[in-house]
Amino acid sequence: MNDRDLALHGAAIKRHAPAKAIGELVGLPEERAALLLAEAVATGRAIEAKGAYALTPLAGVALQSRYGLYFQHLRDDAAFRAAYDGFERINRTLKQIITDWQTLDVGGRKVANDHRDKDYDARIIDRLGDLHEQADPILAGLARGLPRLKIYGDKLLAALEAAEDGDVAWVSDIRRDSYHTIWFELHEELLRIMGTEREE
Repeated sequence: MNDRDLALHGAAIKRHAPAKAIGELVGLPEERAALLLAEAVATGRAIEAKGAYALTPLAGVALQSRYGLYFQHLRDDAAFRAAYDGFERINRTLKQIITDWQTLDVGGRKVANDHRDKDYDARIIDRLGDLHEQADPILAGLARGLPRLKIYGDKLLAALEAAEDGDVAWVSDIRRDSYHTIWFELHEELLRIMGTEREE
């Protein structure tokens, strides 16, 4: 993938993010990412607001049409596809863990988790740790096929360790690179690589 499309791809994954975060995700220096994203704004392929970039709908469609060119070798790679299939299987478990993290069962009905029950939260974080152990060889398999994907495994581990150390915002806070945020971005990346759509 050329640098221009890498920057656009990063913007598509991050959805609305500064050049530094987009560049870090796809392996471009911040200055290079900023230049390419500024060019994308100038040519109508991206929009910028308060230092954050997002693709225009038309640019997103055009980028999607080029993924087959860039990723067909991975779609045809049995080992990469096996790793992707493994990710999709444990993705269902991750969804349940996040649902349980965000809600509590009180008298037979679900209410928002206010995180005052530290023992409950600790049990959920333990489950997240167990899931990460299952995910680790899958993440390694994905990175063998496309080395720049290693950043997701590194960020997931960092978020898990921060949550285990007591900062529970690292489980699912959308305002930081929480475990759920990074997992969601990796899933989006894999869907684009494989040419499939997210199940609702």
